[in-house]
Amino acid sequence: MELKIKEVAKLTGVTVRTLHYYDEIGLLHPSHITDVGYRLYDDEALARLQQILFFKELEFPLSQIKEIMANPHFDTTDALLHHKALLIKKRDRLSNLIDLVNTTLEGEHEMNFDAFDMTEIEKCKEQYVEEAAKRWGDSDAYKESVAKTASYGKKEWNQVNELANEIMKAFADNMDKEPSDPVVQSLVKQWQDHITKNFYHCTNEILAGLGLMYIGDERFTKNIDTHKEGLAQFISDAIAVYCTE
Repeated sequence: MELKIKEVAKLTGVTVRTLHYYDEIGLLHPSHITDVGYRLYDDEALARLQQILFFKELEFPLSQIKEIMANPHFDTTDALLHHKALLIKKRDRLSNLIDLVNTTLEGEHEMNFDAFDMTEIEKCKEQYVEEAAKRWGDSDAYKESVAKTASYGKKEWNQVNELANEIMKAFADNMDKEPSDPVVQSLVKQWQDHITKNFYHCTNEILAGLGLMYIGDERFTKNIDTHKEGLAQFISDAIAVYCTE
């Protein structure tokens, strides 16, 4: 199902003008634009908009939202878990403020400002941003990735993801071989070229770091292993061979 921009505005409460602005800055593009100029948004675009609104609810600036979501390793499930943790803290803060209002109405006049404290919420937000920065950093590669992916629409993302899945499947189909096998090593080269073409210039140094991350971060391991159990370790080993030869 696809919705016109006015229908999206009515459904979400986000104005048409804001949706146009999100498109202009590369934060949220329509799924496609018809020959007569209608901007259409499919379920994937609406899911991205929902993520954006979660970030906005937690008062992340648009520039930061764009950087986080442009990361090629952005994980929606992981993001939702962070949203949940922050929203719970925000709910607890509001509950404390309501309690303070009630005690004040009941005649208690002790000056207590603890309920206004935003320290914990800001700390969690900073940790989330720092975690994203540690994964990618403010590097030339990251900036290149943001620039390249800013113009990607649904068609481009589908092509990128389809090719990535094809390479992952090929890795999985060759897990009976040694990581040093020429066939496996050619797949590592395909993976490196895929990253370079679609995200950023993937040097051997960066590739080696990715290989370590695939097994060092359980979220990446779990995602890769959906193709086949043990695949993350296999790819990591193959990358280690490739980068040391």
